[in-house]
Amino acid sequence: MNIILFHSAQGLGPAVHAAADRLRAAGHEVHVPDLYDGRTAETVEEGMRIKDEIGTDELLRRAVTAAAPYSNDGLVYAGFSLGGSLAQNLALADDKARGLLLLHGTSDIADDASVDELPVQLHVADPDPFEPDDWLNAWYLRMGRAGADVEVYRYRGAGHLYTHPELADYDAEAAEETWKQALGFLDSL
Repeated sequence: MNIILFHSAQGLGPAVHAAADRLRAAGHEVHVPDLYDGRTAETVEEGMRIKDEIGTDELLRRAVTAAAPYSNDGLVYAGFSLGGSLAQNLALADDKARGLLLLHGTSDIADDASVDELPVQLHVADPDPFEPDDWLNAWYLRMGRAGADVEVYRYRGAGHLYTHPELADYDAEAAEETWKQALGFLDSL
């Protein structure tokens, strides 16, 4: 499977490279663009400042540019938190998208969004301050109305970026279950 994996607001750090290596070891081709041009952040707050400095429109433009060389072959879009938001936007706009793997984040959905049974898998903490229950319920319904085939996995007690070993949010058990389910999802596409 050909996958593009977008980093979180903290930038392209070790956890994203480790995730890409895990996916490669499972036989997937993985592209990991650096949307921050080498900048990384120690905290979510610092990462959000970098994101705001670059701007959402510019980040989306960079993500589209990074995906463009591979999109004709049918990409699986994937991302962590902010990267999940970007991945979702690209996948919903790409009629050749093969799937969408969201780790720790979602995005608004355009009213006219329409896909043909796009397979989507979301992994998120429960509770998650960035993905509250009301938001997730509405997101799930809107994705279904858009035509996506959605699976949601919630991890009680895990922190927001629970798959990132270098962060306080890390939850080894939730992270392993996430990767087990994610690899199964990718194998099913």
